[in-house]
Amino acid sequence: GCGTRLPGGIAVPALRSFEGLRAVVTGASSGIGEALALRLAKEGTDVALVARRTAELDRVARAIRDLGRRALVVPCDVARRDEVFASAERILAEFGSVELLVNNAGYGGHRPFLEWDIDDIEGVMQVNYFGAVYWTKALLPKMVEQRRGWIVMMASVAGKLGVPDESAYAATKFAMVGLAEALSYEVEDFGVHVLTVCPGAIDTPFFDEQARRRMPEVAKRMMIEPARVVEATIRALRAGKYEVTVPPFIRAGYIVRAVAPGIMRRNIKRVAAPPLA
Repeated sequence: GCGTRLPGGIAVPALRSFEGLRAVVTGASSGIGEALALRLAKEGTDVALVARRTAELDRVARAIRDLGRRALVVPCDVARRDEVFASAERILAEFGSVELLVNNAGYGGHRPFLEWDIDDIEGVMQVNYFGAVYWTKALLPKMVEQRRGWIVMMASVAGKLGVPDESAYAATKFAMVGLAEALSYEVEDFGVHVLTVCPGAIDTPFFDEQARRRMPEVAKRMMIEPARVVEATIRALRAGKYEVTVPPFIRAGYIVRAVAPGIMRRNIKRVAAPPLA
């Protein structure tokens, strides 16, 4: 439930129990999306699984049904507004309502801006940012109407700290972080809570062989498993947090950039710059 209420009638946003909730998870066919969908099902949540790869969604859906929860397979390209709104209507018709939306779908790349194809730069923004905009637009009105809802924006540390080789990707995640922060102010008095999750580098197929070759050794050593992001997300929802960074020590970088930007620039170039060819 929404927990207790503060003076002035604002609900404390802590999500104490996931039992009986209905959730939408985008990008649910692999990686964090799959892991989070399965974890939500274990917590007692029915899940609508959104992605383009139907066969992979079917596989995740079978695992959720084995846990005794409902799973709805929703093939959808989140970059297409018409598909998103049609899919949202279908989910609302099947589930009746949606209390939790996880905007997780996304992709990226790892190359210098000068070598980044401009069509792909547009594509990354369309999927990562506008995909989240479309799904939020489609489901938020119902959450506001029912005075109850949680929206998770799966952003990135790259949405807080720009690093070499990730210009197009970082731009989409900076946009998500800004959207989430502004939106959280607008909707919290309507009982809707917005959580921004900022993971560091995660060991998933997101980093292909070419990307891993360009990654500095220190960055490879700092990669984390998807399960850590899932656990941090669940804990943050339970605690009513507005933002969580995984692993937590990276938050120190936000402070350093604010108070000592010159030091931050030198460290980023030393730690995150790709090796010279």
